[in-house]
Amino acid sequence: MSTRFGRRFDRCDLAYDPAATIMEKDLIRNIAIIAHVDHGKTTLVDGMLKQSGVFREGQVVEERILDRNALERERGITIMSKNTAVFYKGHRINIVDTPGHVDFGGEVERVMQMVDGALLLVDAFEGPMPQTRFVLRKAMEAGLKLIVVINKMDRPNARPLEVLDEVMDLFIELDASDEQLEFPVIYTTATKGVASLSPDSEGKDLISLFEAIINHIPAPEGDDAKPLQLGVAMIDYDPYVGRQAIGRIVNGTIKAKQRVAIISSHSQEDTMEHQYVSGLAVFDGLKKVPVEEAGVGEIVVVSGLDHVNVADSIVDPDNPVPVEFVKIDEPTVAMTFLVNKSPFAGREGQFVTSRHLRERLWRELESNVSLRVEETDSPDAFTVYGRGELHLSILIETMRREGYEFEVSRPRVVTKEINGVTHEPVEELVIDVPGDYVGVVMELLGRRKGNLVNMNNRSDSRVLLIFHLPTRGIFGLRSEFLTETKGLGIMYHSFHHYAPWSGEIEIRSRGALVASETGETAAYGLENAQERGDLFVGPGISVYRGMIVGENARRDDILVNVCKRKRLTNMRSSTADIAVKLTPPREMSLEQCIEFISEDELLEVTPLSLRMRKRQIP
Repeated sequence: MSTRFGRRFDRCDLAYDPAATIMEKDLIRNIAIIAHVDHGKTTLVDGMLKQSGVFREGQVVEERILDRNALERERGITIMSKNTAVFYKGHRINIVDTPGHVDFGGEVERVMQMVDGALLLVDAFEGPMPQTRFVLRKAMEAGLKLIVVINKMDRPNARPLEVLDEVMDLFIELDASDEQLEFPVIYTTATKGVASLSPDSEGKDLISLFEAIINHIPAPEGDDAKPLQLGVAMIDYDPYVGRQAIGRIVNGTIKAKQRVAIISSHSQEDTMEHQYVSGLAVFDGLKKVPVEEAGVGEIVVVSGLDHVNVADSIVDPDNPVPVEFVKIDEPTVAMTFLVNKSPFAGREGQFVTSRHLRERLWRELESNVSLRVEETDSPDAFTVYGRGELHLSILIETMRREGYEFEVSRPRVVTKEINGVTHEPVEELVIDVPGDYVGVVMELLGRRKGNLVNMNNRSDSRVLLIFHLPTRGIFGLRSEFLTETKGLGIMYHSFHHYAPWSGEIEIRSRGALVASETGETAAYGLENAQERGDLFVGPGISVYRGMIVGENARRDDILVNVCKRKRLTNMRSSTADIAVKLTPPREMSLEQCIEFISEDELLEVTPLSLRMRKRQIP
């Protein structure tokens, strides 16, 4: 058989009914797929699923099967970790597909305790990038067995041997042991579903990858005879059975209808809650297959447990021993979420009160382990801590799609006091630009306190620059960077370390155009206002006094009357019939709005609109 993703092997020889018996742990392999963003993790999982016989012959299957969330498909990124399982030569291979963007690093960290090994994907042209370092460090700290997969071998200018040397250097830099340095290497083209042991041959399918997983990833450890220990790493929701806990059985066995105890990681007291398991399932491809019993090493889905959260332990009530949960890195960025108090408050949202906002944020904490929420002196404001602008903007976008209406402040960094000195987070910023733009980039980052630590001229006339830059300097950088490099530059960043406060950084060099009255925008008023700068609104848009309607060409904020209409008279002139010419307004995305607002401004978020405004309406 053949598919677009290479040859498909038959699973008929497995003779395995997941509901019939506990699978021997020696036949289980638990792996995570980790990599920098856009290096091909989800596409590789597509190929593994298609070649393992999960889909029937001729079935039409969309690309990036596991990215089922609407935001994931729109943005082309993985946001939440996903579980699936394939079978090969009688072995069940449980696969966890993880996000590649640094802001969702918490999703990577929490699945490390679920697996025994990982496939480290690296682009055959780009080589190791900032998130590659992060995920590799976490995998090594967890003691995972690693297989290096050099992907996208079909890219022009692919340089697999140089990339392999760079990967080896990264292992050494992270103090890898001699055993960790002896990693197998597989060369793949995930879009074609092929893998090879040699960079000089393409291969016909993914068999060599499956063989490497079976031969190099260890079977899970643990004892079926010991009391139950199950660590919850994910929370899912099913419309029929409700809340579901996903995790790996460390010791013991679990059965459907079994009485268990839940040890909460969120409670300050050492308390337990006794409940009954209503349903039990394991993964088979994209399905959850019900089972009566599961043993050590299995990644299971447990239904019927109320109030169970990520990092909780499901244990034997007669011998409760919690599972040690991996430590999650602290957030580096914070924003204030407030009840909407603008003149247009309550017009477009379904959930608008402080109670609604509080309940939604606390519910997010149950599954988003790298998020932190604190109450403030005001009952209408909450401080939300995350791993970056994108991490928080995804939460904001999700909430507005659910019908919530609220306001958010400009992001700010989370500082630490170390030996009496204020320290701030510093990012490692990797920039890939044509050589002609190096000077522009150096000047741009110099204003943001960037420190150049490495520079590498590539054979394709592009230059790789590595900077250490305060996290504050990242705010608003992407749009300015793309403008300065004419869209030809590529940038990635990840948290690197804390360093002493580096002084003030000027992020926005231009002021705002602020509406001077409430009403509906008119072409005549907009024509006069656009002479002052770039407008964010077109004609026929409802605005209120204090709302930001554009960016001033100068540094100061100024009031403009975009609702002004031409006075009607009975006098005629030779220019009366000349049409008003308006420049199309600049459409601002959620991320662009967050980057634009300054300390004295807020972003009003509703299901239908994004409006920036001054905190104090003039």
